[in-house]
Amino acid sequence: MSEAVVSTRIRLARNLKEYPFPIRLSSDKAREIVDKVGEALKDSELKFHRIDMDAIPDTIRVAMIERHLVSPDFISEQEGRAVYLSDDNTVSIMVNEEDHIRLQVMMDGFQPEEAYALADKVDNILSKKLNFAFHDRLGYLTQCPTNLGTGMRASVMLHLPALEMSGTVNRIGANLSKLGLTMRGLYGESSKPAGAFFQLSNQVTLGISEKAAIENLKNITNQLITQEMRARESLLNNIEAEDKINRALGVLKTARLMDHNEAMKLLSLVRLGVSEKKIETLSTDSIDKLIVEIQPASIMTRYGDDMSPRDRDIKRAQILRERFA
Repeated sequence: MSEAVVSTRIRLARNLKEYPFPIRLSSDKAREIVDKVGEALKDSELKFHRIDMDAIPDTIRVAMIERHLVSPDFISEQEGRAVYLSDDNTVSIMVNEEDHIRLQVMMDGFQPEEAYALADKVDNILSKKLNFAFHDRLGYLTQCPTNLGTGMRASVMLHLPALEMSGTVNRIGANLSKLGLTMRGLYGESSKPAGAFFQLSNQVTLGISEKAAIENLKNITNQLITQEMRARESLLNNIEAEDKINRALGVLKTARLMDHNEAMKLLSLVRLGVSEKKIETLSTDSIDKLIVEIQPASIMTRYGDDMSPRDRDIKRAQILRERFA
């Protein structure tokens, strides 16, 4: 599959029948649900560890967003919230976000069927011990009506630099809602694109099966990849684009100060060069890992949570120089 697809995510929303939705949930009942989910996971072949959100510093919470382990909304409140992570961080279960359970599976590359199979497996384990709220006509009941039905959001993280440079990506994004899909930024809902990275996901959960939603996502993703590859052929057939890529690499090798936005734009260009074999000494996997490492909170978690923005910019530039030396 094309390296335009960075990762695949399947997310399932579930609620327990005997409890009110999280918006009306007391702290004691919220902690009760956290414990119940932990008990249900004991039957899983996967090993999970629990992280209570009110027991960790702000920088670690934000770093978890940067690593796509939790959502931005999840850390807005900490009391009565916890996340269960599998040892390899492939499976993340947020407890008491917008719904009692937000089960997420994330895999590298384009693996929608594989990601759904794992999510479904963990969902079945949970459902043996937990009584999910389900309606014969409406499907799984969720706090937000837009998630009724399957409660599933399937998404792919795409790198579309050529479509962004050509200005086509905005037009495509505006038309996707007609196809039951939406395009968002790097961290999902309400976030902005950074470095030409976009999250494409299904919008429709009611009146459609999980299989049909995944198939629709696959079809549109393949169409976007085809358009991106055509745009790259045209774009990279001129010296100006090649010059941009090499200048980006040069700056990353030498800069002493680097803010986050500039780093994302430069890494996006270099990733494009690596994907199209214009730069043969690097891999897209190494660029993707670096993108996570140079995020603000990830830097602070590793090098000190008392760093000023300028300190972070200095450290980010140092990390990049060392990687691209």
